[in-house]
Amino acid sequence: MITIRPSREGTAVAPVLVLAQITSLQLGSAVAKDAYDHVSPTALAGMRLTFSAMIMLVLVRPRLRQIIARQWRAVISLGLVFAAMNVAYFQAISHLQIGVASTLELLGPLMLSIVLSHRLEHLAAALLALTGVLLLTTSSASLSPLGILLGLLAGLCRAGYTVLNQQVGRLFPDWSGLAVAFAVGACVLAPVAAVTDAGAVAEHPAVLETGLGVALLSSLIPYALDMVVLRRIDTRTFGVLLALSPAAGAGVGLVVLHEHLSVRQACAIALVVLASAWSVSRSPRTAPVPSPAPVSAGDNLPIKDTEHQART
Repeated sequence: MITIRPSREGTAVAPVLVLAQITSLQLGSAVAKDAYDHVSPTALAGMRLTFSAMIMLVLVRPRLRQIIARQWRAVISLGLVFAAMNVAYFQAISHLQIGVASTLELLGPLMLSIVLSHRLEHLAAALLALTGVLLLTTSSASLSPLGILLGLLAGLCRAGYTVLNQQVGRLFPDWSGLAVAFAVGACVLAPVAAVTDAGAVAEHPAVLETGLGVALLSSLIPYALDMVVLRRIDTRTFGVLLALSPAAGAGVGLVVLHEHLSVRQACAIALVVLASAWSVSRSPRTAPVPSPAPVSAGDNLPIKDTEHQART
């Protein structure tokens, strides 16, 4: 048996993939927020997951009979987190600027990074990013308390998503796990969205196109990139890389929604970007994490964690 860890190539490409994920996600948030005059955040969250699930199921065509119990537990848990995270974040940006809401959502992965840190430089980078996050959050006395609570809830869900998405990525050799998780989340959230805002969708059918665009930008592209990244780096490094989210969110909010930043907010964002760059520069350079072998319903052996072990 040999030990397998993140590779130099994986570490190098991770910032590019995370930046693409963040930009796509924030663009989707801006598109969603711009449609709030016609449809509620909950309805858009439901459309986001439903369209994502439909597209993924058609493209991936997962073989449900081959999914074993351990895999089912992981994808159901991820699907429930998808539903909660979508509602919490979409509700948060209805009360807050996208840059502030994405900062609050970042607190969950950042705290996860701090908990998982075992080296002083990683802990220092996470704490520096957290300082910037808190500075950004407290930069205005007019922030909505409800929005802050929703943003913190989204952050908690985001931390759970980081762990569960990595687990699903290791339990499935392809995109089947992500497709099934989307379907689980859609089954939970779509009925709620239909009941709460069916009239608005009927009155403004064009929001369905918006929902499809949000699904592509905010779910399919970023979540797929997340799974690729989490097969290359650990959750600690991933959590600190996500500190780029407030910068991207603030930039997208400014360009698309004309949400302006103060000097203090800009300085806070600079802190989290600096922490991200520092974390990446101090990441280990070792061998890559392989994808797991396909698992069928007839397999009797337990699935091993490929981050720690692989067959020679």
